[in-house]
Amino acid sequence: HIDPMFGRLIESMVVFEGVDPNRVYITGYSAGGDGVYQLAPRMADRFAAAGMMAGHPNETIPDGLRNLPFALHVGGNDFAYDRNKVALEWKHKLEDLHEADPDGYEHQAVIHEGKGHWMDSQETMGLSWMAQFTRDPFPLKVVWAQDDVVHDRFYWLAVDNPSPRTTIVASIDGQTVTIHEAGEVENITVYLNDRMLDLDQDVMVRYGERVIRTKVYRDRDVIVKTLRDPSDYYTGSVEF
Repeated sequence: HIDPMFGRLIESMVVFEGVDPNRVYITGYSAGGDGVYQLAPRMADRFAAAGMMAGHPNETIPDGLRNLPFALHVGGNDFAYDRNKVALEWKHKLEDLHEADPDGYEHQAVIHEGKGHWMDSQETMGLSWMAQFTRDPFPLKVVWAQDDVVHDRFYWLAVDNPSPRTTIVASIDGQTVTIHEAGEVENITVYLNDRMLDLDQDVMVRYGERVIRTKVYRDRDVIVKTLRDPSDYYTGSVEF
């Protein structure tokens, strides 16, 4: 219930309070940090940046943070539940992901030496770091790693029957959409608009040996179906 609740809160703040949908942030401390570890990867398409303070990720992984700048702050002496050790592991994972994909996985990961669960406000440095970022609703590469709580849409990708622990990796280069990885996922929908490519020209979708070359028509129904805020909607789609 938490994911749709946050989605509704964002929607309400945009509609009723004039919040910029590209400058929405999430942060949490201790158990709230646990929540950020969980929510940030699976709702990365809703936030400009995320800040995890003194939490534990449990079973979640950082792969879905490709387009979400992620601040991580944990005390070096925060031994309970191995928060300090797990945070260091995540720090190394984020470094490795960024090295392999330099255009993604922006992060600030700090283990505060000599500090326990409470970091004497040193973690607040993460807030100014987060504030420099704005959301890109239409990144040219998406890594969608489903958690045990699943979503049927992530950025410009959608699936009919989402399955836990599945991963889809896709990118756009010119007029070509490439599905690099999809595992056992079936019936992928690719949503598109004129900010991502030229819908007046043919679009090619590739996945392994499968290739679709098609005209993508602008469709009012797609706008209605995908509209989440004034910055986040699509005008056409391809099913693959």
